[in-house]
Amino acid sequence: MTEVKKIPLNKDTIVPFIEDIFLRRGSDSYLGEEVTMSEHMLQGALLAEKAGADEELVAAALLHDIGHYTSEFPEDALENGINNHHDEAGASVLSQFFPRRVVDCVRYHVDAKRYLCAVDPGYFDRLSDASIHTLNLQGGPMSEIEVIGFRALEYCEDVIQVRIWDEEGKVKGVITPEFSYYVPLLQRVIDRSCDGQD
Repeated sequence: MTEVKKIPLNKDTIVPFIEDIFLRRGSDSYLGEEVTMSEHMLQGALLAEKAGADEELVAAALLHDIGHYTSEFPEDALENGINNHHDEAGASVLSQFFPRRVVDCVRYHVDAKRYLCAVDPGYFDRLSDASIHTLNLQGGPMSEIEVIGFRALEYCEDVIQVRIWDEEGKVKGVITPEFSYYVPLLQRVIDRSCDGQD
């Protein structure tokens, strides 16, 4: 495997860093699905764009599974150390650069699957075999108490929408833009977030 680039991460280097991961690792298989990891995440972003989503939601749809690659990030990029759960791990690395809305869509997209399976009887039928397998590993459909807690999330509806694009973004042969197409969008989202914190 190609050696990981050792660069300090900041608001000016994080997007090229993520792009490098996509270029080197994007062809990795995606948990038994018929698409690769990069095809899956790029399909999510394309679905968000086609739906007229704003830039933050497009960014969230593109990066929702970045936690599968957190081994690529320097250890000090994670506030609480490496977490094997890709949703939390992805949110941890993005939280330094992206607005909370994007981070929460990444952090709770697995919970959203569990939520939808609990409240929408038809949603489970739309899951791929691989998604059903991971659902079982992730705790299965939510309990009534968990459903109440999930509904209280500030960005609940956005998280659910990213989850729906996640599930729809597993179609073999879909033509999507390259990651480079989304670089300016990601940088704008980061710059707005960082400027708002100053």
